[in-house]
Amino acid sequence: MKPHYTHHQMFANTTRFNRDPEDAPLVEEVHVTKPVPANPRVERFILIGWILIAIKHVLVIWAVQRYPVPFHQLWINFPTFLLGLMATWAYYTHE
Repeated sequence: MKPHYTHHQMFANTTRFNRDPEDAPLVEEVHVTKPVPANPRVERFILIGWILIAIKHVLVIWAVQRYPVPFHQLWINFPTFLLGLMATWAYYTHE
C-alpha cells in the first residue's frame, strides 16, 4: 500500500526564511575564545624533526647513488616528507 503524505510532510518549511527581519535577530549572541598560543617546546620538537628528516634524505640519496638498489630514493624520502608535512600541518591548523 502506498503511503499517504499531506502537503505539510512533503515540502520543507520555508516560512522561516520569509519572515520580517524586525521580528527577531538571526544571531542571538556570539562567544569568541582566544586562540591557544603556540608551544615553544613543540615548535622546537617540530624543527628538530625537520632537521632529522633533511639529514635522512641526504643519507638516503647518498646510499642510493653509492650502492646498487632496485628502487628509487623517493620510495623512502617521499613518505617521510609527507608524514612530516601532515604532522606539521595538523599542529599549526588545530583549533
